[in-house]
Amino acid sequence: MISNIELANLIFPDVKETVEDLEKRYPLRNLKEGAEVTRFAPSPTGFLHTGSLFTSLICHKVAKQTGGVFYVRLEDTDTKREIEGSGEQLLSQLKIFGITPDEGYLGDSEKGNYGPYVQSKRADIYKVVIKYLLEIGRAYPCFCSSDDLAKIREKQEKAKILPGYYGQFAKCRFLNNDERKAKIEAGEPFVIRFKSSGNHIRKIKVHDLVHGDFEIAQNDQDIVIYKSDGLPTYHFAHVCDDHFMRTTTVIRGEEWIPSLPIHVELFETLGWKAPNYAHLPVIMKLDEQGHKRKLSKRLDSEAAVSYFLEDGYPPESLIMYLLTIANSNFEEWILANKFSNMYDFTFSFEKMSLEGALFDMGKVNFFAREIFAKYTKEEIYEKAKAYSEKYNKELLEVINRDPKYFMEIMNIERERENPRKDFEKFSSLISSIGFFYDDYYEASIKEGLSFNEKFDKEIIKQVLNKLKGLDLSLEEQEWFNQMKTFAEEEGFAPNGKIFKANPEAYKGTVGDVAEMLRIVLTGKKNSPNLYYVMKVLGKDTCLSRIDNMINKLL
Repeated sequence: MISNIELANLIFPDVKETVEDLEKRYPLRNLKEGAEVTRFAPSPTGFLHTGSLFTSLICHKVAKQTGGVFYVRLEDTDTKREIEGSGEQLLSQLKIFGITPDEGYLGDSEKGNYGPYVQSKRADIYKVVIKYLLEIGRAYPCFCSSDDLAKIREKQEKAKILPGYYGQFAKCRFLNNDERKAKIEAGEPFVIRFKSSGNHIRKIKVHDLVHGDFEIAQNDQDIVIYKSDGLPTYHFAHVCDDHFMRTTTVIRGEEWIPSLPIHVELFETLGWKAPNYAHLPVIMKLDEQGHKRKLSKRLDSEAAVSYFLEDGYPPESLIMYLLTIANSNFEEWILANKFSNMYDFTFSFEKMSLEGALFDMGKVNFFAREIFAKYTKEEIYEKAKAYSEKYNKELLEVINRDPKYFMEIMNIERERENPRKDFEKFSSLISSIGFFYDDYYEASIKEGLSFNEKFDKEIIKQVLNKLKGLDLSLEEQEWFNQMKTFAEEEGFAPNGKIFKANPEAYKGTVGDVAEMLRIVLTGKKNSPNLYYVMKVLGKDTCLSRIDNMINKLL
């Protein structure tokens, strides 16, 4: 009977390199003690998921704060699901969120000494290791068809036992090498399986940086490690890649915990030191019945980071929110640091919750408002223009009408200790500031204006006629004092306290008067500071809008 080495040479006659050669080609990294090597390893099968952004953020932080290396590896062995161009898109989106690799796959190029960083280009590496597993009897060719596998599963389901290709059900593990040689020479298609020595009845102890120490069933599945198309499976490829790229910490979602025994056994079989593992809690969402479920690509728009980019959220707002999920002390830290320098925050696995956080758009909006408030008018102009050029042609047209005027609008209540915080995203700018432009203003008031019903048309007209005399050359407090005087002359109390003391003596308060003016000038009951709104609109526009409303009330 032929030996394992002869069988390995029959399957891989052209593979002359050894595992020892690979160890020399990819030596240990020369890094300071404690430096972590982490990786983000996406598949080019679609958009960047918010959960993947979360994972890459943690990988990036761990590497950066330890003086280590963060790299990107493209795991493209699932050719059936690959979407052309998605790998490059993932990288460009990561960059927008401030996550850039030190080495690895960069989209149209690669950087680093541990490549290739695209799995489909690493076939020679996998073949060397698989040939070694064949030689030591820990791998074998499997000739089972899909029908054969279906029959095995059916038999297991009827017997109500663990499904899979293992033990007595692993038919091809019991072939001798001469039988294997005959099938190969006859041209029978085959895959290569790892020969497990485990038993799922036994437990193994594992340590996780997030979950701590726990026990889990030992692997006994003879998993496929090499497919008939000449590419490895994820389970096997990632073990080889993490070893030869010298990854120290594998950070991934907790949905990979059930696969951990497979990876542990592969590392042990190959005699390699396994990296540390950190399985992150998944981001959750409440369904219509109030039950928690994983944030879904299919059901939830916020599952794709493109949603936040297309809606015009500041990228920092999503990163800040994800850091609150990562560590419970981040929110207190960022408040103390006045929403600045978030990348200086020190992340800790010990402070990570074991339960998946519910995605909270309200919290994202909170951070977005804080970030918007820190922008200068020039920064808002540049960012709004860049956003609108890509996603919102209507906003771009408005900005381009008069960039200086747009910046004046956006600067209202901005250059002060406590700037106004009413902007969250660029996509809603027109609905917020459209009244500054006559065409949007006219469209918004077509259906009429909603004045307080307790005031009849005659009172509103009298008030508006009086307010035409407001002097915009005055300072803000003097201007408001003038409005109070006008309000008193029309029978309105100068403040709420006086009105409450004697409500029968007044028609209302100066606040009611200001509201009438605000509604006429903006079409809304809520707007930025009315004084600055009028200053930006200008005297002529304000008088024109007041006169037009008086005429409509006749």
